[in-house]
Parts: sequence; C-alpha cells; structure tokens
Amino acid sequence: MEFPAASAHRGLVPWLGLLLAVYLLAFWIPGTTAHFAIVQTRAVEGQDVILRPEYSGRETANLDGSLTIRNVTASDLGIYGVVAILPHNEREIGYGRLNVYGPVSVPTLVASNTTVTENEDAVVMTCYTKADFTSWLHNAKSLQLGKRMKLSWDHRTLTIDPVRREDAGNYQCKVSNPFSSFVSAPLELVVKY
Repeated sequence: MEFPAASAHRGLVPWLGLLLAVYLLAFWIPGTTAHFAIVQTRAVEGQDVILRPEYSGRETANLDGSLTIRNVTASDLGIYGVVAILPHNEREIGYGRLNVYGPVSVPTLVASNTTVTENEDAVVMTCYTKADFTSWLHNAKSLQLGKRMKLSWDHRTLTIDPVRREDAGNYQCKVSNPFSSFVSAPLELVVKY
C-alpha cells in the first residue's frame, strides 16, 4: 500500500525521514512493554522499497501500514518514522533506517611506481571507486598490513614505506556494498634488491 502523499512530500521534510501515520485497529492493552519500529531496510539505487512497521508485543495491526518508495535514490537514505494512533488518542512512535547503496563497478588501481628499490623507495597505490567498502589483496589473498603499510581513512589508498622484497607481487583492490562486489585488475609491483 503506498502512502498517497509520499511522492508529494519527498524532500520537503526538515528532518531525515518521513512521518507516516498508521492507525492500529487492534485493542491496546495499557502497560504493555511493546516495541514499535520500522524494519531496517537496505536497497540499491533504482529499486523499489517497502518500509514496514514491526511490533513486538501483544498487539496486532489490522492494516498493512507500509510505505512504498519507488525508484529509490541516495536522497531517500535516512531515518523514517511511524506513528501508531491508539485508543484514547495515545500515540506510539517508532523509527527505522533506510540505507541506499549506489551500484558498484569495477575499480581502477593505480600506483605511484611499479618498479622500486628495496629499503629505498616507497609506493602509493590508489583504488579509484565510489563503492562504500574497499579491501586489498596481495597475490590473490587478503593483504595483511605490516608496520610499513598504511591505509587512508577511506581504505582507498595504500602506502608502503619503505618497500621490501616480500612486498613484491600482484596487488588488487576489492570494492563492495551489501549487494555486490568487484575486484580490480592485478597491478604487479617489482622490487629490486
């Protein structure tokens, strides 16, 4: 069931979310310690998502109370709220988060230099991507960071200073979101000694 005003109000709400009023036709028992929230949802841009309220108590909802957002975009990311209007005009408010992820594409790996001299040179490798998560591979295995290796805050840049012969080999960056992942083409680092 789509909330009729959802498209008209998208982007006009001052806080990160949209308040959706849901009328519960169930009998509310006073003193119940129920949990009322929106199920946390993840989506890829372009998907349709349905935000559903969840209840953890003795109450039941006779109406669906869901909100459909068609063709979700990054601007739809945020906190959404739901209000249950109970008997005697009491209100129960619940919140949930919608995470929206952009599509992941194959990253490009670039190095400051691919042929270096042991204990003299440093190398900086940069993984070009818009993905949310980045990890590194060395010779097709997960890279174990040593004392001479540093990652940037977003994990997209790897610095090795100074380079040693055990650092030689193929490097790749792996990018992902909860829906997909891709690995860059291998970049060979040659270490002269």
